[in-house]
Amino acid sequence: MRILLVEDDPDLGPALAKALRGENCAVDLAADGIDAAHLGDTETYDAAVLDLGMPGMDGLAILKAWRDAGRAHPVLILTARDGWSDKVAGFKAGADDFLTKPFRFEELLMRLRAIVRRAAGHAAALVACGPLSFDSQSGAFELDGFPLRLTALEWRVLSTLMLSREVVIERLALIERVYEGDTDNDSNTLDVIIGRLRKKIGADLIETVRGRGYRLTAGPQ
Repeated sequence: MRILLVEDDPDLGPALAKALRGENCAVDLAADGIDAAHLGDTETYDAAVLDLGMPGMDGLAILKAWRDAGRAHPVLILTARDGWSDKVAGFKAGADDFLTKPFRFEELLMRLRAIVRRAAGHAAALVACGPLSFDSQSGAFELDGFPLRLTALEWRVLSTLMLSREVVIERLALIERVYEGDTDNDSNTLDVIIGRLRKKIGADLIETVRGRGYRLTAGPQ
């Protein structure tokens, strides 16, 4: 799961990015509104956490620019503004959720996972594909009922495939969804990760679609 974190607080921004990375997320941190608007319009994200009071460009203006440009990634507004009118303005601009400061990280993480899951078309937290199950609220995977241990990159790849199970995800799109913006994305690294995942969950569950990408499949229905 790749997240765009838009937060100008010099303490909160890096601390929140570190906490999200500890939950296997890839995080791009933007401390300026203009940079945030550009990143959200040109990069691929599963979701954005957006502060409203940003220098350079206000959070609502950023959100409106994204939506006007057709950027549909879910957005969680995180702000000290707690008035009803601020919430209404946020939702009218295209926000998917709203969380006021101060907040608990656990709540932010649960809300973030929920909007990503809903954006992928899943109402229930538990997603299954053959013997593999994914609790999208806790982030835990199980194989045949037993916990599955994954590295951060393995988790990002598998969760992306899981939320779009039976759908082909192109290689470039998968790479863009699992690496941070300043990472040197080697396409061969993705092949290594896919190979490791096949060893852990079974080779038949991840299908290579030649010339396109990968699909998580439970096999013939």
